[in-house]
Amino acid sequence: MAQQSIGPTFVDAQKSYIKPPYLKVGDTVAIVAPSGVLKNKEGEVNRAKALLKSWGLHAVVGKHVFTQHGHFAGSDKQRAADFQEALDDPKVKAIWCARGGYGTVRMMDLLDYTKFKAQPKWVIGYSDITGLHNQIHNLGYQSLHAMMCSSLPQNLDDIPETISSFKDAIFGTPLSYNLAGSSYNKTGTVIAPLTGGNLTLLHTMLGSETSIDTAGEILFIEEIGEYAYHIDRMLQSLKRAGYFEQCKGILVGDMSKVRKNTTNFGRTIDEIILDVVAEYDFPVAFNMPAGHEKDNRAMYLGRMVELKVTKDGSILRFLD
Repeated sequence: MAQQSIGPTFVDAQKSYIKPPYLKVGDTVAIVAPSGVLKNKEGEVNRAKALLKSWGLHAVVGKHVFTQHGHFAGSDKQRAADFQEALDDPKVKAIWCARGGYGTVRMMDLLDYTKFKAQPKWVIGYSDITGLHNQIHNLGYQSLHAMMCSSLPQNLDDIPETISSFKDAIFGTPLSYNLAGSSYNKTGTVIAPLTGGNLTLLHTMLGSETSIDTAGEILFIEEIGEYAYHIDRMLQSLKRAGYFEQCKGILVGDMSKVRKNTTNFGRTIDEIILDVVAEYDFPVAFNMPAGHEKDNRAMYLGRMVELKVTKDGSILRFLD
């Protein structure tokens, strides 16, 4: 097979995000629940504690993790208080979110990052936790898009790549992923910081101080449980807000459980994405195993990455 041309390499060295210290044996991880209620999730949290212990880490669980306040794991103030305590505690080296769902947007403005900035630590999660990732990104720090406690099945062998990439990420083992090819890939190579997360949350942040600046950055997106036209509408909104004007690439994760409408939208999700960014000359890589599937690889947000995209496959390499 002839080697494909992947075009020039773009490097954006203007943006730099502070990297919290990697974890080491003996460190403490706080488990908190800033979003949805953890009803009947004690088993998952206990498995999370056991997993951390097996790696030589100590786990502490937030006071309100199992509190039930309607849809949420405690009131907005209770959820924020647990998160704030973890942010402020100098013994805590990472904050692992127990689950997503909905609720982060209700408590995130109650947080004070003063002590976090004096002693940065990893904030870990995905989905609804995108709101916190965006907030931390705008403060100039890296965070970790990775599995949550609720992701842990009874048999951990069911998600080997998810767990191994999470362990590698928190302990500082270099991350690099080979992605399956796609005829929809827009080829090219770019070196730039990675940002983004759940599409609904990115859309939710528009117009607020937590909306991210994608200029010179690669945007990662993933989604679950939306209609095709909802996905198109959210992407069109990001476009109208200027998200793609100076963006340097798009990395597409899992688009899971797309809902069926009575009227067929007429385009696949891949086609919707390419249509929205058709006028822009940056690489687009599909098939990143990250999002709401069992195979949910860890990624540093705010980290400089090298993304090489061809039709036959892509390489995502995190640079230290």
